[in-house]
Amino acid sequence: MGSEQQLEVIKSAKVLMVGAGGIGCELLKTLALSGFHDIHIIDMDTIEVSNLNRQFLFRQSHVGQSKAKVAREAVLRFRPNINITPYHANVKGPEFNVDFFKQFNVVLNGLDNLDARRHVNRLCLAADVPLVESGTTGFLGQVTVHVKGKTECYECQPKPTPKSYPVCTITNTPSKFVHCIVWAKDLLFAKLFGDKSQGNDLNVRSSDGASSSENAEDAFERRTDEDVEQYGKRIYDHVFGYNIEMALGNEETWKNRNRPKPIYSRDVLPENLSYQNGNLEKDCPNGNSSLVSAMASLGLKNPQDIWSLLENTRIFLQALKLFFVKREKDIGNLMFDKDDQLAVEIVTAAANIRAASFGIPLHSLFEAKGIAGNIVHAVATTNAIIAGLIVIEAIKVLHGDTNRYRMTYCVEHPARKMLLMPVEPFEPNKSCYVCSETPLSLEVDTSRSKLRDIVEKIVKNKLGMNLPLIMHGSALLYEVGDDLEEVEVANYEANLEKVLAELPSPVTGGTVLTVEDLQQEFTCSINIKHREEFDEEKEPDGMLLSGWTQPPTKEKDTPTNKESTSSAAQNAVVDVDEVEIVPTNVGVDLGGTKRKLSDISSVATSAPTGVVDATLSIQKPDEVEDDDNDVVVMIDDSSLGANKKKRVQ
Repeated sequence: MGSEQQLEVIKSAKVLMVGAGGIGCELLKTLALSGFHDIHIIDMDTIEVSNLNRQFLFRQSHVGQSKAKVAREAVLRFRPNINITPYHANVKGPEFNVDFFKQFNVVLNGLDNLDARRHVNRLCLAADVPLVESGTTGFLGQVTVHVKGKTECYECQPKPTPKSYPVCTITNTPSKFVHCIVWAKDLLFAKLFGDKSQGNDLNVRSSDGASSSENAEDAFERRTDEDVEQYGKRIYDHVFGYNIEMALGNEETWKNRNRPKPIYSRDVLPENLSYQNGNLEKDCPNGNSSLVSAMASLGLKNPQDIWSLLENTRIFLQALKLFFVKREKDIGNLMFDKDDQLAVEIVTAAANIRAASFGIPLHSLFEAKGIAGNIVHAVATTNAIIAGLIVIEAIKVLHGDTNRYRMTYCVEHPARKMLLMPVEPFEPNKSCYVCSETPLSLEVDTSRSKLRDIVEKIVKNKLGMNLPLIMHGSALLYEVGDDLEEVEVANYEANLEKVLAELPSPVTGGTVLTVEDLQQEFTCSINIKHREEFDEEKEPDGMLLSGWTQPPTKEKDTPTNKESTSSAAQNAVVDVDEVEIVPTNVGVDLGGTKRKLSDISSVATSAPTGVVDATLSIQKPDEVEDDDNDVVVMIDDSSLGANKKKRVQ
């Protein structure tokens, strides 16, 4: 493998792995077999049944246990003489601060979400520890190297964010199946089975005559004299019938749209079968309440079948009944979980019934589960390839072999018979607000927006800060922390509810805010620009952040079940979850079109070195729940323009 000196460097290295999922299992095994003797693993997740097909260190008997701890035990069976330290915890926890990171020679990421990646990137920058990033989706994957002052940091290039939809579109005018899924999952399911104290945009006013009064009852409250079957039909008629009729009353809304059709249970269920019970003996396999299934009790077996309106209606009513009969103790505390069969069934049925009302094509349970759970189906071989590449780059980093660092992309369609595309890393982006401290600009209505809007929508959501501190000059406007006095906490909480222009130190046009995260040891400046009007569709937050590298998010016309990239790769947009190929910083006019994977091949074959000049970024949606990572391929044709990016020499 190498000289004794090289092997000793590997043996003496202290390595931090973040993530023990699809990539993490392969990575831990490869590190152990490559001679690493001191490995630390952080992962907050427990093992689920859906992990077992690719996370080979885990078995059925491990379900429910810590991934980090079980992975350690599995590897020590064949490498008993090495040290593996597991942490069943969130990497964003206070114990994993800059000092913690400073003890490592290199950090290796196998994460599944953008927020945690940004957090680790900033800690590595603050601790001056090299970071090797990675991600896979299907047959695609990448490994990138980030060394402070020498290469781009993880946030130097744009990262897509999860698509959000205006509430009015979800509640009143859905046009795509994903809109129906969001409605069924985030509004209807939450209203039926979630925390009753949480706000909800569903119309809950009863369709009874009393609904015209101020004391109209909540239609979702089950009446004392009402059995579960009567309640189910009443809920069905309210959300799919009455609410649609109410929406149709606004003629202005439907001038340029297709009018939806109200659907009532009496119109769908046969008269002699106004409600058909399923077989309650079949709905709970092995007595496990988490496996309760409306499909099983109704004799529906294939999750890839597209149910008829009648079948969706029966599934909806049966699933609702089963929640009350078999899982009543869970009601009031439930959140949607893609591994909860009954939850997936009722969300699929509800989304399909709503889709039928609005003339949107219906989808199978398999497809609906993929959309609702943000599932990116993984390929174990890709994870293994990427894990090997991570270790190769980690060894280069440990030896200080800067000239040989490579960002490597695993592509589905080979160019020059190559499936792996190595790319020399680029120097830091001088416009990066993270590693180059370039100021940001925020357009906001300072006379209407509150400090809470800035904290939640900008500082936490877009900038990824966990423990923010906000200052205007020497005035401290907001701070969080365990060491604050009660009076300080009260003052900062009061500030959150104040309009920006009415804060103790008023924030108006021209103000410069300093925002800092003490845990990440990260600081940035935000220049405030006052603006009064915003486009509700394009700027739903009512504010616009500039200088924050985010590409436009494309709303897909037909969400797929995300099983594979093979068919989608023939299209202009590779449509697997948020997998897109987008030209950035292009120096010549490419007409704004998105690039096919085949275009990567053409770029690669035309390059003198035979490699693609690309920058591959990763996303998983707030909403990616799978253990493997989403990937966004971004072609950077800046070599064609005047602002050519410099590769690391």
